[in-house]
Amino acid sequence: MKRQIYLASASKARQKLLHLLGLRFKVMPVRVQEKRVAKSLSFPELVKRNALQKARVAAQRVKSGIIIAADTISVQEDRIFGKPKDLRDARHMLKRFSAKPQWVYTGLALIDKEKKKTLLGFEKTKVYMDKLTDYQINTYFSKVSPLDKAGSFDIQGKGAFFIRRIEGCFYNVVGLPLRTLYRMLKKLDVKIFTFLLIPLCACILVGCSTEYNIVTGQQETYYYSTEQEEKMGRAISKQVEKEYKLAQDLLVHERVESIGRKIAAVSDRQDIDYHFEVLDEEEVNAFALPGGYIYVFQGLVDVVDNDDQLAAVLAHEVGHIVARHSIKKLQALQGYSLLRVLFAATPETQAVGAASDVAFASILTGYSREDELLADQLGARYVELAGYNPRAMIDFLEKLERIYKRKPLRPKSYFRTHPFVPDRIRVVKEEIGEDISFKDYINIEQLPHR
Repeated sequence: MKRQIYLASASKARQKLLHLLGLRFKVMPVRVQEKRVAKSLSFPELVKRNALQKARVAAQRVKSGIIIAADTISVQEDRIFGKPKDLRDARHMLKRFSAKPQWVYTGLALIDKEKKKTLLGFEKTKVYMDKLTDYQINTYFSKVSPLDKAGSFDIQGKGAFFIRRIEGCFYNVVGLPLRTLYRMLKKLDVKIFTFLLIPLCACILVGCSTEYNIVTGQQETYYYSTEQEEKMGRAISKQVEKEYKLAQDLLVHERVESIGRKIAAVSDRQDIDYHFEVLDEEEVNAFALPGGYIYVFQGLVDVVDNDDQLAAVLAHEVGHIVARHSIKKLQALQGYSLLRVLFAATPETQAVGAASDVAFASILTGYSREDELLADQLGARYVELAGYNPRAMIDFLEKLERIYKRKPLRPKSYFRTHPFVPDRIRVVKEEIGEDISFKDYINIEQLPHR
């Protein structure tokens, strides 16, 4: 007989993560005064004690079952931060965290009423943020309420835009370290459909295929067919166009679409329809979604000197689509959310909108360095095949480097997740057959894709 599981928390993020584990559970919020002063306790001991207190309160309300409780804090320079008291507190908190890294601690407490057994555990993760301005923080808070979030941010949502990197468990920062919880549940003999099996689930539900990718030269596994990838791209694109306003200048749109279609026509992937749109944003950026959706910011269009440079940018994004970088990244990181996007009957529902938003956030935070260099190689190739000057890609990279030496990177800047410019120039020169000078090897960070 299956035992009832209770979550002693009203946190929507924790509820989603329990669903991710395949658990059926009831939500049982509890009111407990969480301790936020360590005194003689270590930080792990503090969060475990808080979690245990919550679990015990919940356990008094049921006769049987397993209670799961958690407590999350952020720590910077030995100072503890929980959920903010108000918006002023949230602004102060996020400003501090953007200046220096923080440690996120989550304590777990499980009580098995039948076995009269209690388990405690914890996880810690180090989080590095970009330095945020007051304007950026206020803009973020206008989209996301920080008052129910430890540390005032949501790493699984729009907060991902300013997370530079983390060291440790991602789900711990969300508020429920899944690996630690899974191991604790196993000790209580709870049979769960663990999140580690989600890729297998995707294969069963969607259809798993292995294909030879001509541009990477490797056999690669995809959980989604081309048709499903396009459906996913449409769902995410609707979320993008809710987040950003499309540019109204028809001439700009026609220019981008005309150049983009010439690039797409000579690319190595012809099994999808390509879509090109311009977003009314001053940032210098462009990105590609699964299924052939490419967006360019107005700020980037304004920066390029000519059609050759614009072609270079569009070709780079087409390269990401040809190599299926976005779909591979998303199916690895956001399997559960993508299934929600894919199988929802009405993509406009709130649940699917949230999942699409998470998927978009993952894409905008960037690809690996190797993926970016491969997109440069492919981009240089497609620019030349489409009849544009491939040297324009080098001119564009050098132009942007000069711009960003004069002013700091903005939140959605084109260089934020890309390799060093000398790295990229060297890769382009190798592709178009130009001689490589000593200068091209300065600051080399990674070899091109092999």
